[in-house]
Amino acid sequence: MLKQRRLATVVLLALAGALPACSRDKKKADCASPEVFCVGLVTDMGKIDDKSFNQSAWEAIQRAQKELGATTQYIETTDPKDYPKNIGTFADEKYDVIVTSGFGLTEATHGAAAQYKDVRFIGIDQFQNPGAEKPNVVGLVFPEDHGGFLVGALAAMVSKSGKIGAVLATDAVPPVWRFGEGFRAGARHVKPDIELSIVYHNDVGFDKTFTDPEWGKTTAVSMIDKGVDIVFGGGGKTGNGALLGAATKGVYAIGVDTDQYYTVPEAQKVILSSAVKLIAEGTFDLIRMAKDGKLPSGNFQGKSGYAPYHDLDSKVPAEVKAKMEELRKALLDGTLKTNVPPTKPGQ
Repeated sequence: MLKQRRLATVVLLALAGALPACSRDKKKADCASPEVFCVGLVTDMGKIDDKSFNQSAWEAIQRAQKELGATTQYIETTDPKDYPKNIGTFADEKYDVIVTSGFGLTEATHGAAAQYKDVRFIGIDQFQNPGAEKPNVVGLVFPEDHGGFLVGALAAMVSKSGKIGAVLATDAVPPVWRFGEGFRAGARHVKPDIELSIVYHNDVGFDKTFTDPEWGKTTAVSMIDKGVDIVFGGGGKTGNGALLGAATKGVYAIGVDTDQYYTVPEAQKVILSSAVKLIAEGTFDLIRMAKDGKLPSGNFQGKSGYAPYHDLDSKVPAEVKAKMEELRKALLDGTLKTNVPPTKPGQ
């Protein structure tokens, strides 16, 4: 058994392409044992330290290790065709919960759920259509259009040039599209004549669209050179590149998914806010439910909003702050709608 366990460990590390960032001790746990609670993360194409989606999910799992006594591990995906294999690695090891990070893993997650019926799956940003839910899968989903709407309104109200822009990964991923179109809707809501430039990185495949900081930076700089004075960047390292582009030009930037004031410190001086999804909080809540035997199926609604203004707080007028809170509350209670569909029309 010990030799088999060591062999499995070697295979897992080879697939991950990196040493595990977290382990409880040198003795490998027996995930098949009822006394052991094992949680694994399969990342999307970005790295575990992408300062965005994958990193937030991993932070939740690390918290589960500390607070719930979970045995944890991750596998970094380097090619989309490896999604099923990476998920299967954990499933074959009898992990209790497998977290898959991102819309791109939806098909692979559902395929694994059908094969491994005793494993519970948490699919981040993986919406399940009514009637097509898997009993051992819960999709952690967020109202990205709300977060996008709020920061779009903020950008429009703060902009001095009347020109704002967004640099985003592919719009083939519904959450990315909802962020972008929410941004557009929020900006138009408060300032109908605002000039918008929204660019999606649709010219590359899924293996590149979220991991192209140079494209993000050069695209942002190009916008800024044309008069844009606030840039919204979204989509893993590609979005981070847009924030860095704004920082080099000294114009305001808005992050995504997490409070990027903390995750992209090189751009702190220009980060006005971020459209946040509380990924770490939502993922941890679901892991805790799983440990208690109460994990739901279907979709679980996470929280979204906007981050503090941090260093730029004094630059945001009081009336803008008041309007932001008014909009946030109206979106929350349903009296204000973004009118952004769940997916891009035609997809």
